[in-house]
Amino acid sequence: MGTLYLSATALGISHVNCNWVPSSRHHKSTAIHVATNLCFERIFPFAHMPCFSSVNEKARVRCRVGRYNYCNCSMALESPPDEFVAKENHKPRRIALFIEPSPFAYISGYKNRFQNFIKYLREMGDEVIVVTTHKGVPQEFYGAKVIGSWSFPCPWYSNVPLSLALSPRIIWEVAKFKPDIVHASSPGIMVFGALIIAKLLCVPLVMSYHTHVPIYIPKYTFSWLVKPMWLVIKFLHRAADLTLVTSTVLAKELKAARVAAACKIRLWHKGVDSESFHPHYKCHEMRIHLTDGEPQKPLIIHVGRLGVEKNLGFFKMLMDRLPEVRLAFIGDGPYRKELEEMFIGMPVVFTGMLHGEELSRAYASGDVFVTPSESETLGFVVLEAMSSGVPIIAARAGGIPDIVPPEQEGKIGFLFTPGDINDCLSKVKLLLNSPELRLNVGQTGRAEVEKHDWRAATKKVRNEQYNAAIWFWQKKRFQLLRQRLWWLRYPRRAPQVRHTS
Repeated sequence: MGTLYLSATALGISHVNCNWVPSSRHHKSTAIHVATNLCFERIFPFAHMPCFSSVNEKARVRCRVGRYNYCNCSMALESPPDEFVAKENHKPRRIALFIEPSPFAYISGYKNRFQNFIKYLREMGDEVIVVTTHKGVPQEFYGAKVIGSWSFPCPWYSNVPLSLALSPRIIWEVAKFKPDIVHASSPGIMVFGALIIAKLLCVPLVMSYHTHVPIYIPKYTFSWLVKPMWLVIKFLHRAADLTLVTSTVLAKELKAARVAAACKIRLWHKGVDSESFHPHYKCHEMRIHLTDGEPQKPLIIHVGRLGVEKNLGFFKMLMDRLPEVRLAFIGDGPYRKELEEMFIGMPVVFTGMLHGEELSRAYASGDVFVTPSESETLGFVVLEAMSSGVPIIAARAGGIPDIVPPEQEGKIGFLFTPGDINDCLSKVKLLLNSPELRLNVGQTGRAEVEKHDWRAATKKVRNEQYNAAIWFWQKKRFQLLRQRLWWLRYPRRAPQVRHTS
């Protein structure tokens, strides 16, 4: 009984009652009837929790959780039932976010995702604590406490700060917060700290996969590191209770690589701030700046980090064939110096980093947005360009086809075969030569992205994906408890005492 009690309390179960009932059918043996009342501190109601198989012929476990009566449960379920995950509104939770690098200082594709995620979690009543890299960290963000962890530059990409986030101070702060769920960005270094803290606190762990590192490795370091990186990714995500990805293409790739069970890989839907990125930000002064004083010339814009993995050398081939066109790179990164040398003497402008309304004006002032990147896990810059009413031309790779599906090509945007300069060139000329087509594609694209707002995306993660993660976490705990109860399968005989005369 002591072993059962310790096993149950280790899993967060407040009390377990075991009744030993003699069976009349089997003399000199005991049939075990286990009547289990489970009371959880961090649990939500659902109908069919996977539980234990019978301990003996007549032994079974019944559980009551929340509003459901005692119900027989089956270990055969692989995914949570619909009535468990499909919650319109859920009571407030305490959520610990581990984000690396910082969404407050580091400019990247997921900056807007996490900032809006925190904003709407707070709006929905959740308590949030954010652990991130230490540079440029505010004390709070929309009422969420922010904790900076000492960071160091990535050896192969010095602009990216990394941190383990396992100092006693951070462990204490998170433990004091008493989170209901831990959510960590992946891959990285901080995700290891999040994994350890989640296990120490015995709470569900969600990992969201944002940067497809195996694609970047050959461009920044040694190709032989790709396989070890996949092993690290598998180790991390198999330890998590749920993996969120930003595109269906990436979900298929992770499933094919068996990074985690297929039922534990879910989609984190896209979103865009359609008010901050709007056609009304179109500005003649900004266009003069982006065209280097020639606003009457056709203008191609590219927004994003200037890194070698973005395949930006593709623009050199494009500009060689379009001498009348002007090109503006909006953003910064380690590849900027090489690009400036590559485009010496050509009508190309490098603006550096732009923020706020200045960035919105830059988007809306272009004629066409082009990105040749083949490594985008989603492509927020594509969504922002569409929201700004600018027609987009992007490589048909990564998560971009999720934004512009095949049936919508030519209506909300254009895709070209990766690396095919002729395919891209034909679509650029088509748009630049037809102002009416540019207007129609821009308006249709804008109408499409208006369907995807951050509030709806956050609500789905909060009310469905987090519920699924908790369900998988509970299932894992019950399986562990079942293993601890193996000794109940066999009757225990009282030791025989021999008397010698």
